[in-house]
Amino acid sequence: MIEPVTESVDPRYAAIDTASVAELAALMNAADAEVPRAVHSALPQIVPAIEAVAVRMRAGGRLLYVGAGTPGRMGVLDASECPPTFGTPPELVRGIIAGGDAAMFTAQEGVEDDEGAGRAAILAEEVGPADSVLGLAASGRTPYVVAAVAEARTRGALTVGLSCNSGAVLSAAAEHAIEVLVGGEVLAGSTRLKAGTAQKLVLNMFSTIVMVQLGKTYGNLMVDLTVTNAKLRERAIRMVSRVTGASAGEAAAALEASGMRVKLAILRIEKGLDEEAALAELASVGGRLRAVLEGAAMEGAP
Repeated sequence: MIEPVTESVDPRYAAIDTASVAELAALMNAADAEVPRAVHSALPQIVPAIEAVAVRMRAGGRLLYVGAGTPGRMGVLDASECPPTFGTPPELVRGIIAGGDAAMFTAQEGVEDDEGAGRAAILAEEVGPADSVLGLAASGRTPYVVAAVAEARTRGALTVGLSCNSGAVLSAAAEHAIEVLVGGEVLAGSTRLKAGTAQKLVLNMFSTIVMVQLGKTYGNLMVDLTVTNAKLRERAIRMVSRVTGASAGEAAAALEASGMRVKLAILRIEKGLDEEAALAELASVGGRLRAVLEGAAMEGAP
């Protein structure tokens, strides 16, 4: 059997047990610096996959991450950040981890090898042609993930396989293959390190870029965020003030009148729209605030 690159022993790190803390920290920092370059090399694979996911989500589909162990936890983490950051319903972007919720906190032995459970997870989610399923496996051969992606593909879903090995089994199972080749780990086989960092960087791209494409931002402002605490309330006030030029007091009043929804507060100040009219305007342009604010200038723009 050919050894996956993620399991290889890198001779550069053969004596880490004799290194000082300072030397080890420098070694790990240098190793981590290799990851963004590897992600950059994979951009030709990443970009079309994100574009395809955005098309399906714009039509109402969901994005599901599927993984086991560390990749599964990262998928759950990335998905859980979408509702507060972009105001999405919890079911729109979801993370599925082998072993269920308990596996988020405690390793569940053997669950990653259960192909039947991977298929069952896709059936339980009632995955269909509108959806996108992104499988995460550093080795690219985790049975649970490969089976889940294969099942999703047979059900017409868009499928993406994200691994850190070339010619991965997961790549063959998915419609879109992404292989971020980070090489051997400082601690041989511990793919929570460089491979985990690479997968997190790619997930950042997927969730952020798709949401930008869906009109969830205005410039680089999170204008669809859900205001759930004092910090986010202050952030919302600052955003409304920045976009409209209104004082903090005026911005806060507009937010209160708009149910703490940033887009509606901005349109209340800038265009004098009440909630019903603002929602109708946004709905007509796919939720894009810029298109409402600059409608005349953007008319006919690509």
